[in-house]
Amino acid sequence: QVQLVESGGGLVQAGGSLRLSCAASGQTFTSCTMGWFRRAPGKKRTFVAAISRYGDSTDYADSVKGRFTISRDNAKNTVYLQMDSLRPEDTAVYYCAVQRARDETCYLREEYDYWGQGTQVTVSS
Repeated sequence: QVQLVESGGGLVQAGGSLRLSCAASGQTFTSCTMGWFRRAPGKKRTFVAAISRYGDSTDYADSVKGRFTISRDNAKNTVYLQMDSLRPEDTAVYYCAVQRARDETCYLREEYDYWGQGTQVTVSS
């Protein structure tokens, strides 16, 4: 019913930049918080960044603060992750996720309702 499709991943050198996009489609819904997570092979998925419904609040993992910027365009049902000053330790599969409203109401919570398929980001040294 709802699909999230990430794009923009690839191979870059350390210090380079990438911009990830995640577009939602399918069944109409009201999105609340949207976020980005990542997972390296053999490791647990970890939080990267999140943005509130209207973009007025953002949150970042300490490891990416000052380097990554999350944004959203509600008219396009899309969330972005601008990744600058990339490091080899940023190498991972990046996933976007979204919380949906319940009866048009957003709640402050940690779990996400929908997940994308992931896009590979590889940073070479």
